[in-house]
Amino acid sequence: MAAFTRHVFICINERAAGDPRGCCADRGGVEVAVAFKRAIHERGLKRIVRANKAGCLDQCAAGATLVVYPEGVWYARVAVGDVEEIVEQHLIGGRPVERLVLPPEALTGIDPDAPSEPDEFSIS
Repeated sequence: MAAFTRHVFICINERAAGDPRGCCADRGGVEVAVAFKRAIHERGLKRIVRANKAGCLDQCAAGATLVVYPEGVWYARVAVGDVEEIVEQHLIGGRPVERLVLPPEALTGIDPDAPSEPDEFSIS
């Protein structure tokens, strides 16, 4: 079994026509996913970097979106033309592409003013 060093989850979620949130599929998510798979394969990274198509990542307004783990770096408004830069600079070089990073305070579902709660799943 391959030991992946990074996973890239690319949203390809499709919403009904007219949904006010839009969707990553309409903003090029499918094409971005294909471009990632191709770029990773062409560089011989297939056994250590995994590009996965994902359902809704809950960042519709910022689509097409993706997230890279284990770093947990979110990217917004990614186009096919950005894929090579993300692969070279982040996946190979280890440095996120800052101009495309979706900052934590902009993530849907996070209230920066809410008090933090203890992690009930932590193991100490």
